[in-house]
Amino acid sequence: MERKTACAIYQALRERYPPAIEGGISYGDPFRVLVLTILSAQTTDRAVAAVGPHLFSKYPTPKDLAAADPAEVGEIIRPTGFYRVKARHIIGAARMIMDECEGQVPRTLKDLTHLPGVGRKTANIVLSNAYGIDEGIAVDTHVRRISGLLGLTDETDPDKVEQDLTAIFPKEVWGDINALLVQHGRAVCIARRPRCEACTLTPWCRYFKKENQGSRGAKTR
Repeated sequence: MERKTACAIYQALRERYPPAIEGGISYGDPFRVLVLTILSAQTTDRAVAAVGPHLFSKYPTPKDLAAADPAEVGEIIRPTGFYRVKARHIIGAARMIMDECEGQVPRTLKDLTHLPGVGRKTANIVLSNAYGIDEGIAVDTHVRRISGLLGLTDETDPDKVEQDLTAIFPKEVWGDINALLVQHGRAVCIARRPRCEACTLTPWCRYFKKENQGSRGAKTR
């Protein structure tokens, strides 16, 4: 797909969805952004928003969380699912931050992905939301699925999808495109039943064009 088309898709999404905070992961304190992003895996925004205040009131700093009891942390974050694994990850990340990073959340993709529970997707979100640094595009299930439907990529591996997206979207929108596609995936391009009739991206959507061609063909037979 040409960059001109990708930019048109971005503009349509930006007009439909005003700037918003994704999953309660606000710009600001890098430690909180990191922890909330880890907790957001395979759960809802509501669940993350519900546990955040309690978690940070008890463990406000990496030092506090590094010394925490995994069982106690697990009980607090239980509503987010996979709470035992997530508790190990956020405590492990806090300990590494204290032991190897002088108490500061890393500012590079390479260093972030060394932390427990942090892959490229999480690292990209942390860099963008906490530091305003865009080294790539976070590719989650929404981004991967919708990018394929639109024809932005033919890949399914998240790293390869990211490569395709960073090649066609200007770097200045890399930090926005994940949140926009996630919003679109939840509101309109729903996995089990895409609401094409309500979609503003149909002029550029490969899936929509294919489905409509199939429908027209069936009507003429």
